[in-house]
Amino acid sequence: MGNHIPVLLEETMEALAVRAGGRYVDGTLGRAGHAKEIIARGGEVLGIDRDEQALREVGSVAGLTAVWGRHGDLKEIANDKGWNEVDGVLLDLGVSSPQLDEAGRGFSFMREGPLDMRMDRSRGRSAADLVNEEDAELLEEIFREWGEEPQARRIAKAIAAERAKKPFETTTELAEFVEKTLGRRGGKHPATRVFQALRMEVNGEMDELMRALEGGMDILRSGGRFAVITFESLTDRAVKRFFASHVGRMVSLQQGGERWEGVEPRARAVAKRAVIASEEEQNNNPRSRSAKLRAVEKE
Repeated sequence: MGNHIPVLLEETMEALAVRAGGRYVDGTLGRAGHAKEIIARGGEVLGIDRDEQALREVGSVAGLTAVWGRHGDLKEIANDKGWNEVDGVLLDLGVSSPQLDEAGRGFSFMREGPLDMRMDRSRGRSAADLVNEEDAELLEEIFREWGEEPQARRIAKAIAAERAKKPFETTTELAEFVEKTLGRRGGKHPATRVFQALRMEVNGEMDELMRALEGGMDILRSGGRFAVITFESLTDRAVKRFFASHVGRMVSLQQGGERWEGVEPRARAVAKRAVIASEEEQNNNPRSRSAKLRAVEKE
């Protein structure tokens, strides 16, 4: 098992205002780094993950109820467990270190492995299925929408032509082909956005996120906190927009006075800007460099 270091640990505890006796839902349990810290501070955690391997490795922890499921269903899972009102909800949207470190999961182009990328390996289509079976137009759409890849069309057309000779089977095959297609400039690997896009499509990540945000807001008690850690600009923008819509704003009326304009339930921002990792944490844990933490408190 890879060494899992929870990102923005102290900042997340502050954002959630963790207190003894509080109940917290961790919708993306992973290796339970954040959950264990909440428990150490006297909280109780309902942890949800669709990665069965992660749940097995976490095992039995006092104060933690670990459940298999998708974070998009966190409201239904919490209600099913009798957690109808909670003090905090946490989503850590990064791929965990062990998932990246284990070549067989197919998340990273740094290690050769099957082109899979499924969080839940028992169901659904793999990244190889998409790359080898979908038409070039859909691949272009996936790369553009989820990867924000400016060369989406060029890559999709090249993949479609290449797979006719031989299907893509491994992470390194695809990464090397994208690099050959685009060439390499700067430090960022040319396949980074393609791999992000495939992972998000394979796991339905944006739909999951929006359902998790809605569900999490619903089960928060008044005064409860919602904290989300993102690692990609696409998901960070979605979280920022969602939270801003619930924070709302006061609008001046023509006839005098003002009214609040926004989406119910109302919330207030815990911090004006996203919290990022300290220089020390970024040096100790390079995966924290792209992390952003946003949080709101339900009114």
